Amino acid sequence: MSHHPTRRPEILSFGEAMTMFVAETPGELAAVEWFQRRIAGADTNVAIGLARLDFRVGWLSRVGDDGFGTFIRRTLEAEGVDCRFLRTDSERPTGLVFKERAVGGIDPNVTYYRQGSAASCLAPSDADSVEFSGLRHLHATGIPPALSPSARELSWQIMEKARIAAATISFDPNLRPSLWPSEAEMRDTLNELAAKADWVLPGLAEGRLLTGQHSPEAIADFYLARGSTAVMIKLGPEGSYYRGRVGGNLESFTAPGIPVAEVVDTVGAGDGYAVGVISALLDGRSPREAVHRGNLIGSLAIQVVGDMEGLPTRERLAALEAALPAI
Repeated sequence: MSHHPTRRPEILSFGEAMTMFVAETPGELAAVEWFQRRIAGADTNVAIGLARLDFRVGWLSRVGDDGFGTFIRRTLEAEGVDCRFLRTDSERPTGLVFKERAVGGIDPNVTYYRQGSAASCLAPSDADSVEFSGLRHLHATGIPPALSPSARELSWQIMEKARIAAATISFDPNLRPSLWPSEAEMRDTLNELAAKADWVLPGLAEGRLLTGQHSPEAIADFYLARGSTAVMIKLGPEGSYYRGRVGGNLESFTAPGIPVAEVVDTVGAGDGYAVGVISALLDGRSPREAVHRGNLIGSLAIQVVGDMEGLPTRERLAALEAALPAI
């Protein structure tokens, strides 16, 4: 993929990328001797997925001045992600994550070493050099606001500036309850951030926890009433639910999931879904096509061990979409 360092990114994503070690064999971490090194982070999964589809994507974050930070930077640049907003922090380390090898499609156990990491100290000043006027889209998640008060402040500021610049904004709550002081603080903060977004993409369980509503329709209405244009709710194997006003009129529907022969690792499915929905809407596709593409790319993500290895190129996506039954 060609790099255009002179051309500004049209999409911005921000948060924490970590170096991930995935167990080579199933079983508890205590017993595992061999690991494969990968990159992890919901926000970078989406950045990589959109870059593979030929969008110009910028990544805003911090890494440590260490081999793991260098690995993250090289990996992202090799994927065509613009790292001009990725700072190296000489005081703090790059976050690490260790993941068990799950069997039979269950969610794998994950152990994080991210407290005090370079990215946890992200602050509003990290966005000083971003020219929001040229930005077409911002993808935000609930992870940066969970990392620290200063990273939360950065989230507010970036979303506010993107709104003023009239960029579209997507928001995936990506709940990480263990990083928050309380569930109530997590709920209130993320609902306020979601109200700044055009497209809100919770999972069904996340939506229930955040809104106190039960049905997909009521969860969607909670966010639509607060100013969002569309809500896409991930329903796992059942597919996803859409309710919104992209294109003007309010419409609602459920798009069935894409059957998968074998679920290898569920991590990254929601990020793949976000890549599909965002790319299709930026391509000018209908909400129905966008949600179908989200389901499709989400289904690819769960068939590989890594979080982002299953994300397709534009060419592969076109071939896969052509092979699907017409919607």
